[in-house]
Amino acid sequence: MAQFTIYPAIDLRGGKCVRLMQGDFNRETIYGDSPIDVARGFSEQGSKWVHMVDLDGARDGKRVNASHIVQVAQQLDINVQMGGGIRTEEDVRYYLDNGVDRVIIGSLAITNPELTKELVSIYGSKIAIGIDARDGYVATEGWLTNSTKSIADVANYFAEAGVETFIFTDIAKDGMMSGPSTEAIVNLAKESGKEIIASGGVRHIEDLQELKRYASDGVGGAIVGKAIYTNELNLQQALEEVDGSC
Repeated sequence: MAQFTIYPAIDLRGGKCVRLMQGDFNRETIYGDSPIDVARGFSEQGSKWVHMVDLDGARDGKRVNASHIVQVAQQLDINVQMGGGIRTEEDVRYYLDNGVDRVIIGSLAITNPELTKELVSIYGSKIAIGIDARDGYVATEGWLTNSTKSIADVANYFAEAGVETFIFTDIAKDGMMSGPSTEAIVNLAKESGKEIIASGGVRHIEDLQELKRYASDGVGGAIVGKAIYTNELNLQQALEEVDGSC
């Protein structure tokens, strides 16, 4: 069976681990003061990856919580996938040179697709494209701005440019624990022919098992945040029963 990976999430704001509802900075819950302690807990439960997002960076368009991300990448035996605030090649190089395994480009892919293509040609599989969707279109700048680019157009454009991994987030689902947008995720995987990592809406282990059913279609994993922090989902159990990388 094709591999399926669970990515426990750490969203950073002001150096703390938080969760937002639908990307709204005014609907924030703080779940931890120490990102490295949270990441260490994920690693101890068996996770091979952690998904880290610099929320301040995504909104401000620059590196803000980089020190916390680099600390995890350099001090723990866990692969780090990160996004938020990536606007230049120097940003990408900074994270990769400091131990991060995969950098997610979101807003930059919309505002400067040519630079993004260049970064993909340089860094290959260490670059993923984040497609954050609202009503079928891609949102940028920490989800504060809607673009005129459709999900499919963005995915196909970058698939042709050599991108192998996309992170697909349905903003309406994020932090709501209402179930993932499985149909849209599977359709994107089939249409692009590339790996899609699902983000947003996962409530419990059954959601992960449902997504894994489509691993052979290109659904390569899922990012899980709030369900872990609220104990709706037992990460260790999910890793043992669903994650194919452990």
